[in-house]
Formats: sequence, C-alpha cells, structure tokens
Amino acid sequence: MEESEHEQPLNVYGYSKLLFDNIVRRALPGLRSQVAGFRYFNVYGPREQHKGRMASVAFHHFNQLREQGRVALFGAHDGYEAGTQSRDFVFVDDVVAVNLWFLQHPERSGIFNVGTGRAQPFNDVALGTINAWRRVIGQPPLSLQQQLTEGLLTYIAFPEALIGKYQSYTQADLKALRATGCDIQFADVASGVSHYVDWLSRQ
Repeated sequence: MEESEHEQPLNVYGYSKLLFDNIVRRALPGLRSQVAGFRYFNVYGPREQHKGRMASVAFHHFNQLREQGRVALFGAHDGYEAGTQSRDFVFVDDVVAVNLWFLQHPERSGIFNVGTGRAQPFNDVALGTINAWRRVIGQPPLSLQQQLTEGLLTYIAFPEALIGKYQSYTQADLKALRATGCDIQFADVASGVSHYVDWLSRQ
C-alpha cells in the first residue's frame, strides 16, 4: 500500500525512490499541474533485452528454455516451497495502458501502485513460458508435474548471496489506483507470458 506505515525500503535504491515520493507528496497540495508517480511491480514484456540480467524472469526463462532446454527456479526458501515464492507480475502492455489513462486524465495526481493486484508464484511463469514455447513449436501443453518429470523445469539451491535481500512475496494494493477511476484490467501470467513468448519467438 502507498502509505507510510507500509513503506520500509530494503536497500538504498528503494530508499531513494521513497525520498522522492515524499517530496512529491508534500508538493501535491499546491501543484497546478499533474504529477503522477507510478510504483511498477514486476514488469515483463517486449523490448527489455537491453536490461541484461535485470530483465524479467519471463525473459530469462525463455532464453534458458531455448538455449538449455529447461527452466531453473530457486528451491525452497523463507518458508516457501520450491517455485512458490510469489510476485505481482504485470505485462508491459497494461503498464502502457495505465500511463495513457493518466495522460488522458490530467486532473488525477498522486503516487500509485501499478501491478495486477495478484501475487503469482514463479512456477506459474515457468509453466506459462514452457507451454507457450511448446505451442510455438507445435507441441501440446504439459502440467507442472509433467514438466518436472520431463526435466523441463528444475529447481536449484537458493543462493546464499541473496539471503536477507530477497522479496519472497509482493502484491500491489490497487485501491488508490482504482479510486481515480482507472479501470484497466490486467492480464494474468498465463495470458501475458503467452503473448510475450509469441513476440520473443519472432525476434
């Protein structure tokens, strides 16, 4: 939620973002023009290749699958079973739609979460990526268990370097966004990843 009691940055990057949000909050009452700050959750979709290792999980899954024939996820950690750590994954087309909505509604200002409002496990991203790729190459979809059995999905030990620095669960609270009248409907992982894999496979 975009409220101070829920804002506890885990690193300097997050803290710097919060400082700027707080400056905007103080200025909002006296502003005569629109200022809209967006807190993007885990965005994925076309044209993110330049981000390298910081590109989305879906992008890396696609490349792992094409190059190695399998997708690897982190194993159990922080009370979560393997692959069940969850994030709010939001498709870039929907992020664009939110930006355009605010462009068309210049009377709306504030700090807003931009996510789907749903936390989905990394297993869902892997499942969607593998099945979308199988569809592209003319093969039928498989269940998560079938993918594990066939070695298309594997789990690796959680890296020690990430212990204490990793978010095992994120989910956007959309009440502030919806209160503006923005009613953009966000794609779930299955449909968003399917569109993304179609795009990646044509590159």
